[in-house]
Amino acid sequence: MKKGLHPENYRPVVFKDMSNGDMFLSRSTCKTTDTVVFEGVEYPVVKLEISSTSHPFYTGKSKLVDTAGRVDKFMSRYARSRK
Repeated sequence: MKKGLHPENYRPVVFKDMSNGDMFLSRSTCKTTDTVVFEGVEYPVVKLEISSTSHPFYTGKSKLVDTAGRVDKFMSRYARSRK
């Protein structure tokens, strides 16, 4: 592999799916201040709302992921307009 091809901060990073707690290790230049112990080694961690382990397209399951109450807010607004 050519020298100097990747940026200086290209390092192993753990990506954590916050909806189901699944984690995987990859290399990235993402900036983060949080760390997590993964397989006995401490790595920087990037928190994701959804990944391939929880996305309905990849899992084949219809699952509603509501992280900020958006569905409830929409339903209450929609119920007011129907009356």
